[in-house]
Amino acid sequence: MEPIEIGLWISGGMVLLVVLGMRVAFAAGLAGLLGLIWIFWAKFGYDPGRFGKALTIAVKTAGQVPHSKVSTQTLSLIPTFILIGYLAYYAGLTRALFEAAKRWVGWLPGGLAVSTVFSTAGFAAVSGASVATSAVFARIAIPEMLKIGYDKRFAAGVVAAGGTLASLIPPSAILVIYAIIVEQDVGKLLLAGFIPGAFSALVYGALIVILALTLPNFGPPVKGFSWRERFVALPPALPIIAVVVIIIFFVYNPMPESWYVGSWQVGGDAWGTPTEGGAIGAFIVFCMALVRGMRWRQFREALLETAKLTVMIFTIIWGVLIYVRFLGFANLPQAFSEWLTGLDQSPMLTLVLILLAYAILGMFMDAIGMLLLTLPVVYPAVMALNGGEFVSAADSTFGMSGPMCAVWFGILVVKMAEFCLITPPIGLNCFVVAGVRSDLRVQDVFYGVTPFFIADAITIALLVAFPAIVLWLPGQV
Repeated sequence: MEPIEIGLWISGGMVLLVVLGMRVAFAAGLAGLLGLIWIFWAKFGYDPGRFGKALTIAVKTAGQVPHSKVSTQTLSLIPTFILIGYLAYYAGLTRALFEAAKRWVGWLPGGLAVSTVFSTAGFAAVSGASVATSAVFARIAIPEMLKIGYDKRFAAGVVAAGGTLASLIPPSAILVIYAIIVEQDVGKLLLAGFIPGAFSALVYGALIVILALTLPNFGPPVKGFSWRERFVALPPALPIIAVVVIIIFFVYNPMPESWYVGSWQVGGDAWGTPTEGGAIGAFIVFCMALVRGMRWRQFREALLETAKLTVMIFTIIWGVLIYVRFLGFANLPQAFSEWLTGLDQSPMLTLVLILLAYAILGMFMDAIGMLLLTLPVVYPAVMALNGGEFVSAADSTFGMSGPMCAVWFGILVVKMAEFCLITPPIGLNCFVVAGVRSDLRVQDVFYGVTPFFIADAITIALLVAFPAIVLWLPGQV
């Protein structure tokens, strides 16, 4: 049996394991290990006496993957970004952000729901974890919406959908993972997420306003705040904005070219890497939390929650990377790329079909696992559709250079990953919101997020049709 055939059989078995309920990390790791054993034994002609050697080689190959890939400095971004979010919550910064949004935009039709979306977007700018964002605002925003008469299902849906914005608005753990898989500049990808993330929040807000104007008793506006009360609410929320500005300045702003350390010129480069920027952001939020009276118990909870979420993400990465190593031996990514580029249809239609496939696949897999499993195969194919990894903008299919196409495609697939966080039957954000609120069933949350599918479809269509929404900001650095 040829390696490609082995790759197809093993991949099909892995998908079956996931559908049957096995965790993506374990299904991918097991499939990758079995696939490596199969391929090496096939090279030995299925000689029973050499099965032990094939097993040893496969185990050594699989065992090298977790340490060699996960010990990179770039991945240390993930725990620092998650820690920033939990420290901000325990410091009370999230409630202050929600209160400020409520006073400034609560007067709109459906104003409290719009405030929830905008405040989740603000929190996403210091969090990087959709699960954390959904959990935090399920505690803060849902009681406020229920108090003034919102349907509990829609209130839960707003929080679950708003939480997805953390996948796109930097700092984003999923964008970091994408950058590592496809070996692209983390800084450019994080920067590229700002405008599409803000755009997504505006589309969500517009959808809520339209629903409030169309449906009777949908959600009354929150009125009665004076201008003085609005301005008083701003200072407690400013620390979150300050942290975002500091991280952006540190990572993207170059030092003066005249700066020297002894005879070594350090000017002209950025002040630090995204990893260092994340660490500084975490330290700043930690200091803010101490000033605001954070106790040892709260600090311990923040560390524990950060550790749990980080371990979950890293476990998925470990398992999937073993599977990715097997895919390389099976030569499946190259075969898929050649097949896709050989189709007799326009590249744009092919790209749309790939995004639709992500929407379907996301119904059965979590976002991070889905990207980790598919990108090693899909990314080379998309780059081939564009004309190659290093093609110039003048020669490319989509009108952009190879690196810019990688950034554009990255934002598209991460937006699809956002979409998958709220799609049944395993939309993770919906389960998180239902888990925080004992008065909600997960079916209620899935019902509440239904209108946001339309908003996400509109956003994705516009990002595909107008790549400049994604590429303008990273093109400035």
